[in-house]
Amino acid sequence: MKLKLDVAEMAEEFFEDAHLLGIVAPIKDYQFCWQLNQRLRFRFRINNDIEIQMNKKNRNYYFPIYEYSEPNQFRAHYLYKNQHDGEYLLPEFRHLDFLWLIKGDNLDGSLIEEIIQSIKIINGVQLVLELTNEKIKNKEHLIF
Repeated sequence: MKLKLDVAEMAEEFFEDAHLLGIVAPIKDYQFCWQLNQRLRFRFRINNDIEIQMNKKNRNYYFPIYEYSEPNQFRAHYLYKNQHDGEYLLPEFRHLDFLWLIKGDNLDGSLIEEIIQSIKIINGVQLVLELTNEKIKNKEHLIF
């Protein structure tokens, strides 16, 4: 008997309480995080325990994830680098440099819009947009 993991169901549960932003900012990930931490008073830190590893064409690709959990809130922010060595975490969004996943309670439109506007004023940021679930073909690549 073979057991098959239902990735689609896992992805649905993972994204149930989440919003995903796409960011075009051709700058180094650690520089981008530093600027976010300075401007937004966040504390993004790299979390090597949830780094995403993909194997394509007999090679391993590593996508770092920076994490920040808001104090006194049930809300966490995850910043993914979308590209590593010519491979993409979400190939359908090759033009995006970063993906920002916000998971948790009380995620209303005004909070998301406030975050988008705050990101837009950072040096090097060219575009910030919210990605709808229907547009994301490879959701399972974001699950850690």
